[in-house]
Amino acid sequence: MTKPRVAFGGRHVALPRSKALRISLGVALILGGVVGFLPVLGFWMVPLGIIVLSVDLPVARRLRRRAVVWWERRQRARQGRL
Repeated sequence: MTKPRVAFGGRHVALPRSKALRISLGVALILGGVVGFLPVLGFWMVPLGIIVLSVDLPVARRLRRRAVVWWERRQRARQGRL
């Protein structure tokens, strides 16, 4: 069995093999992002948590795909205006 990986920002990051650990990590990142006003934690943790959860949860996978499609359309529209 291959190790789960996610890609964001042009980089690939390996995730833990344990499904429970991946889900716990994703939820912890989202909860940490909710309190993003604190100095160490940040709002950047919410999308990262959704990316981690998208490996195992179909709901998070759909959210990620919608965000990717939205971003690509936005980039194409921006290039068309230039």
